[in-house]
Amino acid sequence: MSPAAHDPLNNTVDDPTRPNALILGDNDFTSLTVKVSDIVLERKTPRAWYVAFTVTAGLTGVLFLMIGYLFIKGVGVWGLNNPVSWGWAIVNFVFWVGIGHAGTLISAILFLLRQKWRTSINRFAEAMTIFAVICAGIFPAIHVGRIWVVYWLFPLPNYQAMWPNFRSPLLWDVFAVGTYATVSLLFWYTGMVPDLATLRDRARGRMQQIIYGILAVGWRGSHRHWHRYEKAYLILAGLATPLVLSVHSVVSFDFATAQIPGWHTTIFPPYFVAGAVFSGFAMVGTLLIPARQWFGLKEFITLHHLENMNKIILATGSMVGFAYATEFFIAWYSGNPNESFAFVNRAFGPYSWAYWIMVSCNVITPQLFWIKKVRTTVPVMWAMYIFVNIGMWFERFVITVTSLHRDFLPSSWGYYDPTVVDILTFVGSFGLFFTLVLLFIRFLPMVAMAEVKTVMPIADAHSGERRAVGDYHGDIPAASPEGGGA
Repeated sequence: MSPAAHDPLNNTVDDPTRPNALILGDNDFTSLTVKVSDIVLERKTPRAWYVAFTVTAGLTGVLFLMIGYLFIKGVGVWGLNNPVSWGWAIVNFVFWVGIGHAGTLISAILFLLRQKWRTSINRFAEAMTIFAVICAGIFPAIHVGRIWVVYWLFPLPNYQAMWPNFRSPLLWDVFAVGTYATVSLLFWYTGMVPDLATLRDRARGRMQQIIYGILAVGWRGSHRHWHRYEKAYLILAGLATPLVLSVHSVVSFDFATAQIPGWHTTIFPPYFVAGAVFSGFAMVGTLLIPARQWFGLKEFITLHHLENMNKIILATGSMVGFAYATEFFIAWYSGNPNESFAFVNRAFGPYSWAYWIMVSCNVITPQLFWIKKVRTTVPVMWAMYIFVNIGMWFERFVITVTSLHRDFLPSSWGYYDPTVVDILTFVGSFGLFFTLVLLFIRFLPMVAMAEVKTVMPIADAHSGERRAVGDYHGDIPAASPEGGGA
């Protein structure tokens, strides 16, 4: 028997006699509630949190400082030139929208498919979706040039009768991302209501009781409340599911509807969706591994959860690699010399260094997840998540810049270099993202307590563990764990 079989925190061992447990340790409903809610209510905020928050808040200040400088000086402070009229702003926008896709897939699609392993990670993924969309929403607003008339993007009547061009994919971005943000926020908040009631009932400070009480909107855990909650959650899951496919498809139309070689291709919508899920799961893992380590959540966010995430990364990474190969095939098969040149230029031109970083991180690195030892070794998988995040940013950079920097006329060719403002704006967006993540960790439950309780053995009416503790927990329905208290 392998050493992993003796590890009490390793639930990835293949045992045909019984399925792997989703929740480890000697936990019941009460211990789960205590361990998760005490992170918010009882534990003293560690000094490391304040240090991290100071750093990320400083980077957020840099972001808004750069945006203010942009407002004053104009987009000339970026590295844009002719012919590269789109630079890091669009790259960062597509990158951040993609990061948010894992949360919706975990919350909506896996919920509809009744995948129980999602319950331990969905809250973290949903929160990350909201924060990534906030970061993404900044860049379309500031890249338009004349920022003071950005309201023209919206179908608002005004005295000039300036209606937006509804045939423009840039306008479709406004509706797609706006809808995505709204549904994701509602889905995240609705799923959190029972846990907010738990925090309300366990809070000792008066201010905490008032704030969590307002957020819990009167939740008492009655049968009527659970019935309405589950119906609303199911409806929101149904609304969010098509958004996983539609939002990044619409974002891909920013490129696919153009006539530029390297952009004008029908493979972009499915290719962008697979890449978005790929990068989103990598970012979830990047944040989840330190959180489970520092806050003692290894019994609830187990190696089994991480291994399943790695399998999805392997699948979507293979799709992305197939899309890369298909692009070259389409360029050759089209017989269009401009199209062929665009892809040869990507691989062997001035930006070949970016292209091969992209291929190495997105195609080669995820294939290591075929090896079970790699899939279940935490430091290795965390390093691979970071490589995937780097590779997916470079993918957006390669698509945007390499298709523009060598135009149809050699006399128009140029080389794009980012400026200090470009770099600081991008780094500042990470500051905003991590600031929001730190606030979430400090003030809201990272694990969906009410949902995790439904997959614990204790919640099964036919479980021996359930009967053993039946006197303590009473007749709590398996589909509706108690809300509003331990």
